[in-house]
Amino acid sequence: MLSYILRRCFYAIFVLFGVATVVFFITRLTGDPVTIMLPPDASVAQIESLRKQLGFDKPVIEQFGIYLYHLLQFNLGQSLKYGEPTVRLIAERLPATIELATASLLFSLIVAIPAGIISAIKRNSSAEYGIMTLVLIGQSMPVFWVGILLILLFSVELHWFPTGGIGGVKHLVLPAVALGLHLMALVTRLLRSSLIQSVNSDYIRTARAKGLLPRTVIGKHALRNSLLPVVTVVGLEIGALLGGSVVTETIFAWPGVGQLLVQSIYNRDFPLVQGAVILLAGLFVLINLLVDLCYVFIDPRIQYK
Repeated sequence: MLSYILRRCFYAIFVLFGVATVVFFITRLTGDPVTIMLPPDASVAQIESLRKQLGFDKPVIEQFGIYLYHLLQFNLGQSLKYGEPTVRLIAERLPATIELATASLLFSLIVAIPAGIISAIKRNSSAEYGIMTLVLIGQSMPVFWVGILLILLFSVELHWFPTGGIGGVKHLVLPAVALGLHLMALVTRLLRSSLIQSVNSDYIRTARAKGLLPRTVIGKHALRNSLLPVVTVVGLEIGALLGGSVVTETIFAWPGVGQLLVQSIYNRDFPLVQGAVILLAGLFVLINLLVDLCYVFIDPRIQYK
């Protein structure tokens, strides 16, 4: 297993290098940040002076080399707008993003696992039709549209929850539901199909022939063998939750890394954009590695080489 982990870490370095390279050159295509930092009536001398001070007067390839050198030292630079280290600004916003992603994941699993089990064991029933209808709606609606509908219904009309911001549990409910609805629908469908396949297997018929209780057959035998594809999808979708938080945090004014990233793009704050994207990419790679390592605990037949 150690060799597998080392090999995956080696691959992760190349992935992060590719992400860092792409985000560096894409940010340079958005325009000159100096024109935003200075007032409209700034003189040419002032513009050139600030550009030289920030290092934007150098060739792009030289800027890229300096950027990689600082990156190897775990130095993401200073924000052009706030004048503070990028790492500090991201660290201040990261807990809010993790809180939102965790709440969305919990909402998805708490709803999806019972729904998937019910729809699998009660096929062709009204319960299955109702669950699958809701699943279809959940997968069809984009995050931003769900967020707007939730605000209109539960905030504007019913006044049950605030429209945005961070605070208590009430502030967390709507953005967590909006962000986790798609994952909930996906896990429900996947668990249902996997359970149906497991229930019709020979080992399940053998367990029933032994006289085991239905809850033991489903919960201990069928469900455990159906979790492997679910864990795979959930692991991949955690990265999608972090990426989707960019839209959700903007709609609900949630002060996380996603909202900071959007603001930094508008401000052409290159170091902050680069740092936020690299952080999200690193979290995505780390989560995928942890998911791969979880396989051996779910299915002992899997061995790492």
